[in-house]
Amino acid sequence: MKKIDLTAKYYETNEWARQQNNHFIIGITDFAQVVFGEIVFIELPQIGQVFTQGDPFAVTESNKAANDILMPMSGQIIEINTALPDHSEWMNEDPYGKGWLVKIKATNPKELDQLMNAEQYAAFIGVFFNKT
Repeated sequence: MKKIDLTAKYYETNEWARQQNNHFIIGITDFAQVVFGEIVFIELPQIGQVFTQGDPFAVTESNKAANDILMPMSGQIIEINTALPDHSEWMNEDPYGKGWLVKIKATNPKELDQLMNAEQYAAFIGVFFNKT
């Protein structure tokens, strides 16, 4: 069974966003890391860079292929997970926790409303979802 964070919102290319105070934490989903395979490398953006929803902002390399990671909502990078390049396994082991990628200041916070909630995302990836 794939893990889905009930507090996150989901983009159609398997990235998640979770609001934390006035910024948003961004990462890849548990489903994405299963599809990608064992992630062995991550290239993250620099603090201060600005991305529009759908822009590639990071690249992962796995035992299967290289994959672009797309920004689920527009914003400016305010923090990166600096430990992640030395611990890329966190994206496989804990994609909603230690495996987060970046934090952003949203330039269009209303885009969060366009993302899928946990139940919609579960249906999107075709897994059974039980809210209990």
